[in-house]
Amino acid sequence: MTKRNLPAGKAGKIIYWISTVWLALGMLSSGIVQLLKLKEEVNMITHLGYPLYFLTILGIWKMLGVITVLIPTFPLLKEWAYAGFFFAMSGAIFSHLASGDGAKEFFGPILLLILTVVSWYFRSADRKIISVN
Repeated sequence: MTKRNLPAGKAGKIIYWISTVWLALGMLSSGIVQLLKLKEEVNMITHLGYPLYFLTILGIWKMLGVITVLIPTFPLLKEWAYAGFFFAMSGAIFSHLASGDGAKEFFGPILLLILTVVSWYFRSADRKIISVN
């Protein structure tokens, strides 16, 4: 990857941390709900046409992704976590679209998708994979 021109210093850090904390809270809370298999979550995953064990898979991967995004090391793993969040949230959006759901069901996945992209974009150099050319 090449270096990108990011907002200088403090503004970029503030944007990164606000988006990352909100992303982590959203993924953590939805991951917990999925692992606990609360009735609303079971109804939703069934409505979307997925098997119930999918909740366990999503919940575990979200928890691991949150840990990975928050710790300052392992830039390659961090890229995978961001990619996983992106795929999970874009998949949720398309699943709700395919099921004919309304705007209420889209809000969470769209917000988490935006937070994923913003957090990924504004992460500091020590949290990126830097290629040597």
